[in-house]
Amino acid sequence: MELRRYPELDGKTFLVCIGAMKTGTSWLYKHLSKTSGVVVSPLKEVQFFNARYTRNALFDADLLAMRRLAFHLAQKGDRADNLRDRPAFQASIDRAQMVYDDNAYFGHFARLVEPETSVFADLTPAYAAIEGDGFRFMRRLCDSQAITTKVLFVLRDPVERLWSHLHLLRQFKPDRDPVENWHEVIRDPTTLARCDYKGTLEAVEGAFDRDHVITLFYEDLFESGFARLCADLNLTPPAIEAGTRENATDGKADLPDEVASSMRSLLDEQYAYCRNRFGSDLPESWRQE
Repeated sequence: MELRRYPELDGKTFLVCIGAMKTGTSWLYKHLSKTSGVVVSPLKEVQFFNARYTRNALFDADLLAMRRLAFHLAQKGDRADNLRDRPAFQASIDRAQMVYDDNAYFGHFARLVEPETSVFADLTPAYAAIEGDGFRFMRRLCDSQAITTKVLFVLRDPVERLWSHLHLLRQFKPDRDPVENWHEVIRDPTTLARCDYKGTLEAVEGAFDRDHVITLFYEDLFESGFARLCADLNLTPPAIEAGTRENATDGKADLPDEVASSMRSLLDEQYAYCRNRFGSDLPESWRQE
């Protein structure tokens, strides 16, 4: 397919956040939405690249897009009026077009940006698992536009992130409790792909220049990380709501010592990689035995 260039995006920065699930992307979305000069998709998670590279997918992202569109079409009132008035409805049509047209991805953002927009953003945690081929495809699509691409990867203590991830999986595996069956779930390839910080960073940096890859830590995000991100993007951060979290996991149980020990052993390579790469920048709260 011939890729189309959208002049509306010329000179702007594209921020794509690939932080693994349960690393604060909902909080980031909320605060980027309030930041002057930034446009985010009404969808929050566009779920485009993981629909093209599905090996580690938790669900069918294109099917979700079609169901979302069907939901909007089924709402009360005049459909045309609903479409004119509801940005999420408009975005759902853009996303449905992405099922068969790669150009619709940047076309979606070209429709949203204004002349004063300096940054447009897609925050889809599932992109962390699209592997090298997926990131090379992302780079090829980005290179079709006259934009600067910044890839943001948010890292969280691997054990803490995995424990939250297992609670989240209850949404996708209602017939089995991932928390109760943690010893089986943590061997699942789709789960392990989201634990592989080393593999994700190597895949990203195999496609994008390293100085265009931003890494932040979830543990620092709320107090200082977001401000550093804004500085990197030449943005003025909005006022931060102290003590707020978004999309917190409901009914999260305390992490038993036995489970923590098993997970820590499983993720030892990730801790070692992060210690070697980030050194003293690694948060002290990480389980660094």
